[in-house]
Amino acid sequence: MYCKDVNLMPELRLGKHKPRFPLVQGGMGVRISGPKLAGAVAKAGGVGTIATVGLAVTSPDYNGRNYFEANKKEIIKCLQQARKEAPEGVIAVNIMVALTDYEDQVRASCEGGADVIISGAGLPLNLSGITKDFPDVALVPIVSSLKAVRIIVKRWEKQYGRLPDGFVVETPLYAGGHLGVTKEDQVFSPEFSPERVLPEIKAYLEDELKVDIPIIAAGGVWDRRDMLRMFELGASGVQMGTRFTVAVEGDASEEYKDIILRAKDNEVVIIKSPVGIPGRVLLSPFIERYLKGDVESKPCFANCLHHCSYRNGEKTFCIAQALVDAVKSKFVCKFPLADKITPF
Repeated sequence: MYCKDVNLMPELRLGKHKPRFPLVQGGMGVRISGPKLAGAVAKAGGVGTIATVGLAVTSPDYNGRNYFEANKKEIIKCLQQARKEAPEGVIAVNIMVALTDYEDQVRASCEGGADVIISGAGLPLNLSGITKDFPDVALVPIVSSLKAVRIIVKRWEKQYGRLPDGFVVETPLYAGGHLGVTKEDQVFSPEFSPERVLPEIKAYLEDELKVDIPIIAAGGVWDRRDMLRMFELGASGVQMGTRFTVAVEGDASEEYKDIILRAKDNEVVIIKSPVGIPGRVLLSPFIERYLKGDVESKPCFANCLHHCSYRNGEKTFCIAQALVDAVKSKFVCKFPLADKITPF
């Protein structure tokens, strides 16, 4: 059942950019949320998001040795492709702070015409400084607590004289991928629940700072009921990732989509990511062996992370290689995005 009156929904404004719907498509790498998916979402009225991590691996410019340079070029190409699909849409990029080429990816995204930069997997304390020559690009950190918001606001105000254009507030208990906390027990802590964190951040922004900065709730947002609950808690928008992975317009392989569609609740598990923080993944033979301590991995090919437990001791696996293997598989799926974009 859908509400047909768009005026009943909150308005989501990120800097100078206002999508028709208060809905942000999540950033999922490698090439799960690429230019096709981002362009389709933006065209339909949401914020379409390209995950910048690992774009080079399917680029004809990548020769096995020039990963970072090829990735910059591919970011620009992907933004151009998405913009061609949605000339008037709002197109974002999601860039992980943990990446060794973080600054280069941010600059390439600005040069490529991104409307919004969403940034997490670490606190984007320098994002405002890197983008100072691109004032029209909206900056949206990903956080999981009021403490993180305070740190970012204090740093940006003092050093750069500006505030974020929005915050994606991730709930570790329900999010996919990296979960925004450093320890697994924090995933289940009420301290990071949306019922606690969203009102805390909203009160801080409105009552203490006296600013109107939108909050985008992320993690576990699946349907109309979830969206309404987040709006009631103070969010001006929601971010959804998993719902978009199986779209016909999505960039993921058809086999990957089929695995998502067939997955059961007990096949979703939490592991310690090679990045060093908890992550939520689907159980597979590879992950089953990993959880038993049988570590296996192809060698590191890019030195892509500031902190990597595989590179620093081969204790886990090369996450880039694992994601590249996932993106290159093939199968069949039949679910059009048009049935899923309308938020109500």
